[in-house]
Amino acid sequence: METMLERFIRYTKINTRSNEESTTVPSTESQVAFAKMLAEDLERIGMQNVMINPRNGFVTAALPANTDKKVPAIGFIAHMDTADYNAEGISPRVIESYDGKDILLNEKEQIYSRVKDFPNLKNYVGKTLIVTDGTTLLGGDDKAGIVEIMEALQYLMAHPDIEHGLVMCAFGPDEEIGRGANLFEPDTFPVDFAYTVDGSCLGELEYETFNAAGATVTLKGISVHPGSAKNTMINCNKLAMEFDRMLPQCAVPELTEGHEGFIMLQSTTTSIDSGEMSYIIRDHDRAAFEAKKQLFLLAGKVLNERYGMDVVTISMKDSYYNMYEIIKDHMECVDIAKRAMEEAGVKPIIQPIRGGTDGSKISFMGIPTPNIFTGVENLHGRHEFACLDDMQKAVATIVNICDTNK
Repeated sequence: METMLERFIRYTKINTRSNEESTTVPSTESQVAFAKMLAEDLERIGMQNVMINPRNGFVTAALPANTDKKVPAIGFIAHMDTADYNAEGISPRVIESYDGKDILLNEKEQIYSRVKDFPNLKNYVGKTLIVTDGTTLLGGDDKAGIVEIMEALQYLMAHPDIEHGLVMCAFGPDEEIGRGANLFEPDTFPVDFAYTVDGSCLGELEYETFNAAGATVTLKGISVHPGSAKNTMINCNKLAMEFDRMLPQCAVPELTEGHEGFIMLQSTTTSIDSGEMSYIIRDHDRAAFEAKKQLFLLAGKVLNERYGMDVVTISMKDSYYNMYEIIKDHMECVDIAKRAMEEAGVKPIIQPIRGGTDGSKISFMGIPTPNIFTGVENLHGRHEFACLDDMQKAVATIVNICDTNK
């Protein structure tokens, strides 16, 4: 039987990077191939009703209940794609009994993960780490989650004395580009609640996300010869700066933390007579989120009135909402996860996500879906690593969530 470490390394070596420019679902063919592999592996370990949904790319499977007790049906969800960073030629390396010192990732390129840059490494002394070769990401986000769900399901099947209700899993595409759960079909996933296994360090338990929106600010100016520009030219290069200054300058990612929201300017493309600015808007509080959106409209209105023409046009689109709005009425799923972690010897770390998960959208589809840890840190880059010991704790947590006697 393949070990968890062997499975993890096998999965991470596969390039499943998603592509924001693609119009297909999944966005890359490599995810299609990976979905087929996962379906084969689920069948191999004995799961039932294994299916790849042709409409959304999700791989789903079921482990039937082995008890007559009235217990909840529970789902576990992870994503197949990896983030926007090199994922070609991933070559994981295992470090047993990590000594707490700087990690040489690539001798030829002299690439290190240094403790002074990543003090969180000190938390892993004596544990087994899986690291990159310094030229790619690892892909533990979220292949660690997939592996942990697989291992937990395999364990439950090998231990029929553990009573559980219906347990389902879903492995989906394109989470990293914000599309994954858009086409999720809750009718094909008949559970009372679920968990995304997509967190980071040991003990994370999250049921609050940002409310999120994107804003595009289109600028229209007037270009004339600078020698005769007085009272005529409207320079969009300057107009972009003027617009941004009208937004709260302290509500930016680099100055906020915890429950504090932010507005971030992602990109600008400007010339004298035209321009476009791309922003993201985030806040845990729905009222504050809506207020931030209104600031954009107000700034545009003020500038249009100042210049006497429509120099600013704003379009906004909501991306996802704070899943706490749903989960607060179903806190049993959080309480079960807390007890499951404690039974596994893990101290729950409850904190808001300064971002979103597929669980944000799935919660609003009617399935409350908190997020739990995977044991992976320094995500989305060459310094990403996974801790095998903490991955095993994640497996134990998933098993305990399912165990009706816990």
